[in-house]
Amino acid sequence: MVKKYSGVSKKGYAPYNPRKQNQDSMCIEEDPKTGGLFLATLDGHGEAGDHVSQHFTKRLPERLFAHKCWPDNPGKAMTEILAQLEDMVIKDPSIDTEFSGTTAVLATIVGDVLTVCNVGDSRIICQCGDGKVESVSKDHKPDDPPEKARIIRAGGRVFAVQYDDGVDGPARVWLGHMDIPGLAMSRSLGDTIAHTAGVSSEPEIFTRKLLKTDKFLVLATDGLWEFITNEEVAKMTGACTDPDKACSIMASEAHKRWMKEEGVVDDTTIIVAYL
Repeated sequence: MVKKYSGVSKKGYAPYNPRKQNQDSMCIEEDPKTGGLFLATLDGHGEAGDHVSQHFTKRLPERLFAHKCWPDNPGKAMTEILAQLEDMVIKDPSIDTEFSGTTAVLATIVGDVLTVCNVGDSRIICQCGDGKVESVSKDHKPDDPPEKARIIRAGGRVFAVQYDDGVDGPARVWLGHMDIPGLAMSRSLGDTIAHTAGVSSEPEIFTRKLLKTDKFLVLATDGLWEFITNEEVAKMTGACTDPDKACSIMASEAHKRWMKEEGVVDDTTIIVAYL
């Protein structure tokens, strides 16, 4: 079903932090036994965000392909593995996860079935044959009503910080009694302080049958999606036939838009799979 695929992970730019690390990471692995394909982009954040995201990407493919539910129930397999790996990283004394964590958008393609496992605000889209661009995952943002309700029930708060120029930032999650941690997503892996305020590590599973008319999939961290729409991403990807070139063009465009809008650039990781 998948014709060719490739990915790129680009370190962002922060003028105040010349030693900045790329906190994103990715996986592209094919299971030789089943022919199933596993794709993943993870966006680490916080002081140890790079260690958290890499903790998952180093272990995910091997554990997935060895799981008792693979390849019949990839959603269950990915959910269980994420829970096991999160427990492991929280207990790892060398990685401080109090204020560090990662998003994860994972995808498997087995035959003509796409299964997506998503935690946080990384995203996967599909270019359908009828010209429509379909988001196959849902961004987990704190101001989404069901997400906000869960956070408030847990004693947390959701509000955006207003900057000096009067512009509101994104909605963030805060403890009930202190203005920390200010996490801009409602689900993540790690982030033990944020989880006491209702942030969840439970993934959402999405399943979609891929049609012969579907063109391609794009998975990416929010470094791509922040200033570029799904439709623009689809247009840039559709204009290429080489996944390396498509990834390079989109990473370059994301860099330009971040510099124009913010003067800094988020780490950006993109995987393109032509069908």
